[in-house]
Amino acid sequence: MSQSILQLRAQLARGETTHERLVASSLDLAAQLPARHAFTALYADAAMAAARYADASLAAGVALPPLAGLPVSIKDLYDVAGEPTRAGSIVCDGDAAPAVDAVAVARLRAQGAAIVGKTNMTEFAFSGVGINPHYGTPRNPADARVARIPGGSSSGAAVSVALGIAVAGLGSDTGGSIRIPAALCGLVGFKNTQSRVPRTGALALSRTLDTVCSMTRSVADCITVDAALADRPLEVRQRPLQGMRLAVPETLMFDGIEPAVARAFERALQRLSAQGAVIATIPFRELADIQKLNAPGGFSAVEAYAMHRERLASRTADFDPRVAQRVATGAVASAADYIAMHEARQAWIRKAGAVLEPYDALVCPTVPIVAPEIAPLLESDEAFFKANGLLLRNTFAINYLDGCAFSLPCHEAGELPVGLMLSSVAGDDSRLAAVALAVEPALAA
Repeated sequence: MSQSILQLRAQLARGETTHERLVASSLDLAAQLPARHAFTALYADAAMAAARYADASLAAGVALPPLAGLPVSIKDLYDVAGEPTRAGSIVCDGDAAPAVDAVAVARLRAQGAAIVGKTNMTEFAFSGVGINPHYGTPRNPADARVARIPGGSSSGAAVSVALGIAVAGLGSDTGGSIRIPAALCGLVGFKNTQSRVPRTGALALSRTLDTVCSMTRSVADCITVDAALADRPLEVRQRPLQGMRLAVPETLMFDGIEPAVARAFERALQRLSAQGAVIATIPFRELADIQKLNAPGGFSAVEAYAMHRERLASRTADFDPRVAQRVATGAVASAADYIAMHEARQAWIRKAGAVLEPYDALVCPTVPIVAPEIAPLLESDEAFFKANGLLLRNTFAINYLDGCAFSLPCHEAGELPVGLMLSSVAGDDSRLAAVALAVEPALAA
């Protein structure tokens, strides 16, 4: 299913296909080998019922919401009424089942979306790699020869969209968990401002940073899904690329960049410049301060430790060892440390916002590397944590900013996927969406 939501809606209106046929095809794909480990649960009967209801409504002349009857996947950290929320872990197996759906899931259902299943993820969403020792690691569909990571933590969500099983994958983004897998799998990911979508019913990693958002095949589709999740559309005033001011940071974002990413990004800048975008290179030295300010432990580790400390003490052996190691680092922070971290972050956000104010967007590679092979990361903690640090570095800066960001594919056919990230400050989602809509076709030129 490579078509956009708008294209599918047009085909449905012309009678060229049906919702039932689309969802049946999705469920068939979900059962095939390339989708192995992508899902932790499938909802075939419910998805088909939603598809048939959409078909009946369309036949009766009822105007349908954009997602009605279309296959959508949801990450396994969102509550579904009546079943445990595992969040990629076996530690949660004995938890009581929630009585109601997460807000994001309920809003997708209200749209009539055909939820085909829950998708696999990094345990407790605490890694950008996407490896899961409990439920297996889904393979990145971008490389048919070599088993590569899909990125995380929304690994199954990315694979579900990349394989055409879902038109959208509901995920989350705490340090890049939407944008990293989108970049590595050749998709579009949108990390909205955190406050746009309620996190109620989503198992928390970091209450300070967690964001409810999705990945799709196009910017317009991300905007459509965001409207459903936020229960209010962005007011996007489309603009030409001509004259848009894009800032490329000299600090941090290009450290350790692989040649394939550097080539794809430089080619993307040339295309944007050729179509009238104004590219400015800026120092943005404030980016270098994040590591020091986000210590000791960091928000994700400190808040994850607060969430899981009892489980970690009693069931350490049941955790992914690498996740347990990262969660445990949150134990070192005192209450005074935690308050100081928040104060330092707010001061940094004000400084960074002043740097970005003259520009329509910050632009940089989403991640500085292409998708690594799975096997070496399974075998070596050193290789795993090195890759994890590189994958999260650029994207995390925007979570720390409390900003919004799109990751757009900027590679050519036959190349491994590379993402270009457009970012801005909190609450600038509408303007950034207009920038992304203008940039997207230029990257494909």
